[in-house]
Amino acid sequence: MSIRFDGRVAIVTGAGGGLGRLHALALAARGAAVVVNDLGGTLDGNGGTPTAANAVVEEIRAAGGKAIASAASVTDYAAVQAMVQAAMGEWGRVDILVNNAGILRDKSFAKMELDDFRLVLEVHLMGAVHCTKAVWEVMREQKYGRIVMTTSSTGLYGNFGQANYGAAKMALVGLMQTLSLEGQKYDIRVNCLAPTAATRMTAGLMPEAVLKLLEPGSVTPGLLALVAEDAPTRAILCAGAGGFERAYVTMTQGIHVGHAADAAEQVVAGWEAISDRHGDAVPESGAAQGTLEVGKAMRAAG
Repeated sequence: MSIRFDGRVAIVTGAGGGLGRLHALALAARGAAVVVNDLGGTLDGNGGTPTAANAVVEEIRAAGGKAIASAASVTDYAAVQAMVQAAMGEWGRVDILVNNAGILRDKSFAKMELDDFRLVLEVHLMGAVHCTKAVWEVMREQKYGRIVMTTSSTGLYGNFGQANYGAAKMALVGLMQTLSLEGQKYDIRVNCLAPTAATRMTAGLMPEAVLKLLEPGSVTPGLLALVAEDAPTRAILCAGAGGFERAYVTMTQGIHVGHAADAAEQVVAGWEAISDRHGDAVPESGAAQGTLEVGKAMRAAG
């Protein structure tokens, strides 16, 4: 069955180029009306012009689709609210939010200025918070919503020189985990997409032959699956070069050492057992950790 978005309204941030542009074009081609958001700034977040967003809107309209442009900075909550209101005024609803906007200010942590750390967090994390907050009540009232946070393998697993970017991207996973729980009874499904793609963010970081394999269009099918009517929720989907994988935050069964005077030494001695992944699980919520630990303590006291 073909995935369609007829009658749906989508907002895609950072959609003036790269992955965001392809996400917007694909959603529009499958029937969605799209708000193409892009500040039009440089890769490090400086400047701004609506030219890029307008160009994508013209592409969508030329193909027979519906789209409007927004040059709102995702760091400006009032501007984001105005963007959502423009979508509501034009189409009366917002069904899909793709939090894709981002910047890079890469340096090793030792050389990184705190302003560069703070700005990356502001764009990636708070930008997604602003956009999600602005659509949350709309989606609750219509009892339907599909939200995607763009995370990264840098956040999930680390990458030299990207402490700021990695911190922001892992924070988005935490945001997704809780929002998926809070949105469940309103049919608001929240997921993360971790792309590997050749965009201006990856230019010069990989050999040309590898970059050719990582064409951004191979990521977008994963995005479409995460915002479809029968989308999953609380998933971290990795995508790149035509491959798709799921990442999980799991918890091992661990051990119980109690309150002995040598508890710290027992943790060191039992590290292999603590790390043993046999029987590890994906917790349903953060409460699962306490439930597991209390259970082990009660059995030990038994």
